Amino acid sequence: MTAMTTRTVEYPADGLTMIGHLALPAGADRRPAVLLGPEGMGLSDVERRRADALAELGYVALAFDLHGGRYLGDPEEMLARCMPLLADPDRMRGIGRAALDVLRAEPRTDPDRIAAVGYGTGGAIGLELGRAGVSLRAIGTVNALTTGRPGEAARIRCPVWAGVGSEDPIMPAAQRDAFAAELQAAGVDWRLTVYGGALHAFHHPPVDHPAVPGVGHHPRHARRAWRDVVALLTECLPVGEDPGARPW
Repeated sequence: MTAMTTRTVEYPADGLTMIGHLALPAGADRRPAVLLGPEGMGLSDVERRRADALAELGYVALAFDLHGGRYLGDPEEMLARCMPLLADPDRMRGIGRAALDVLRAEPRTDPDRIAAVGYGTGGAIGLELGRAGVSLRAIGTVNALTTGRPGEAARIRCPVWAGVGSEDPIMPAAQRDAFAAELQAAGVDWRLTVYGGALHAFHHPPVDHPAVPGVGHHPRHARRAWRDVVALLTECLPVGEDPGARPW
């Protein structure tokens, strides 16, 4: 049996040449796939390792790029790019759709079995794909409890799981409530996990973190959040699923 393999993929989006990380599971058959979005700083080895871990579990995984191959470690530069992006659902959808096209074009991908998992800005992009009516099996977000344009959440046709730290000043209780109210009113199958004592970006190892107030790594909750992501995929996108075997 062949081992898990990876390669770099380049594709256009948002006026930039994006550089994503594609991880393929062992074997040659078609598999369910995961679109993996990074925090606002951009694609790093953290997301590449997560894509690799998903491939080890049997998924095709694409960790997508936000900034044309750049990692914005300077907080001011990151905010200058991400704040206008987060305020523009159409731009977010464009970045997400471009990456999704790459993932769907991969011969190992089963195009009918794709989930979106993202962190921060990458999670917000996953949510916007759902609000745009893109066919996904699941959406999982950490640190991204963003709300959308009125009425568009009703287009989300898959379960949504979201995780957030209880002490996250960027996603405070009022934002959590607004996110929950939007999905509930739209009839979405949603879950929200609040990790007690965790700050923003608690899932992200500190090695790449800028010194920003309200941001901090929480190793125990980081492990729990990863297990929760895997559980979402196991429920909604099982690797061994036979799409033709469903009784309904």
